[in-house]
Amino acid sequence: MELASFIEDFGNLPESIQRQLIDYAEFLRAKAKQNRKSKKVKHNFTFSWENGLSDLKDQYTSVELQHKITELR
Repeated sequence: MELASFIEDFGNLPESIQRQLIDYAEFLRAKAKQNRKSKKVKHNFTFSWENGLSDLKDQYTSVELQHKITELR
């Protein structure tokens, strides 16, 4: 459907139906905006945890740490 045709048809609809279409369009716009924000958040992964156990590197090897984690589960 062409936009001009839609606008013409929209003007011929009852006012209650026009309000429903406007509400639905606003809902879709808000949903799209929310999706854009949630996608941005997914790309903000950080490595703040990196080297969190560096103080233990003299006491354990990485394999030993993996075994220790398995024991603690």
